[in-house]
Amino acid sequence: MTADCSANPEKLLQRARTGSGPALGELLERYHGYLTLLARVQIGRRLQGKVDAMDLVQETFLGVHQHFALFRGNTEAEFVTWLRRILASKLADVLRRYCGTRRDVRLERKLTDELDQSSRVLGQVLMAAQSSPSQQAARREQSVILADALAHLPEDYREVLILHHLEELNFPEVARRMGRSVDSVKNLWIRALARLRRRLVRAS
Repeated sequence: MTADCSANPEKLLQRARTGSGPALGELLERYHGYLTLLARVQIGRRLQGKVDAMDLVQETFLGVHQHFALFRGNTEAEFVTWLRRILASKLADVLRRYCGTRRDVRLERKLTDELDQSSRVLGQVLMAAQSSPSQQAARREQSVILADALAHLPEDYREVLILHHLEELNFPEVARRMGRSVDSVKNLWIRALARLRRRLVRAS
């Protein structure tokens, strides 16, 4: 595979459509961190850590392999939206198992809406963390770029950003979750944003 193809999600999509398993595998690996982050937020809200986010992502990837022939989009944005739909379906399956309920289309729609909102928040955090849009942000899905950048931060930096921005907790709530003082959490958040900005500059 050429370096150009490897760097371009749309070209990987084209290769995957020709039946290239390695191309589809490489494409999915690019969204592992993004989907894991979205799954983690939902698990925290609804399942209190009873399910492992990475297991849920693997189930999502299995669904992609099973149904890839049904995907009709051509862009990264369309593919990412489709991935969120599959993740929502897998989340609904898990919730039904734990709650003992039957399939409810409304639940899948609600989960899809919440995953879409989390993805939009990621994009907003990326824009707020950048003094000017990078070339990478112009080319790629912003929410995916932000999720990848978060994955490279120290754990406490990543945690404070996820809790405050994605789980939408205020600073006193974040402090309770992290076992810190409110002032400590605020200072940590400032340092985390600064580290995130530097990470994004290096990646641009």
